[in-house]
Amino acid sequence: MALNKTKTDPELGHRVHEHLVLNRVETPTVPNDLSDADKTNAIEHHFRGIMEALGLDLTDDSLIDSPRRVAKMFVSEIFWGLDYDNFPKCTAVENKMRYDEMVVERNISVMSSCEHHFVVIDGNATVAYIPGQHVLGLSKLNRIVEYFSKRPQIQERLTEQIYFALQYILGTDDIAVVVDAIHYCVRSRGVEDHGSSTVTSKLGGRFRTDPALRAEFMSIVNKH
Repeated sequence: MALNKTKTDPELGHRVHEHLVLNRVETPTVPNDLSDADKTNAIEHHFRGIMEALGLDLTDDSLIDSPRRVAKMFVSEIFWGLDYDNFPKCTAVENKMRYDEMVVERNISVMSSCEHHFVVIDGNATVAYIPGQHVLGLSKLNRIVEYFSKRPQIQERLTEQIYFALQYILGTDDIAVVVDAIHYCVRSRGVEDHGSSTVTSKLGGRFRTDPALRAEFMSIVNKH
């Protein structure tokens, strides 16, 4: 999904940011006052230097626009989750039906970037919660996963950020998050292992303390 500026809630985003800081799971960042245009120009300049250091001919018609393309991609496409002004609207409705079983969204796409080598993390997430007073629109689970994926990440922190954002929005600890992903820093470099994936989880509330509920959730995660 691409960023849709008409479906964002900056005020909620900044409250979620404070909650993540309080729980020590925020991405390491430092504030700056650069606009998106400023960021794009700065990244273009520095990436041009990287390409030149590699000995690439930036007068070639295939390469001449690459620094600008990369800069625009970083700011507008793959790292827009660094800006809490882009946090998604999260419409919740009153749980009038008093639904008290799991709500589970499986196979949510995860496309992120490893913060150590800036290469792709590709996988999926399963997110579940037990409603209290409110039920969250299903697409909002996907959008929260997408938002935190659109930044340099380590998978452990990504999993925690999804959990704590939902904890704040839903006002409950009864949340479970599992992420299963392939890391191209493992696949394309280093050990070059083409068969492994990484699984991380964060279980809270009854998902953590109730063995039967935990087993039911994990059976749904592992269902093919």
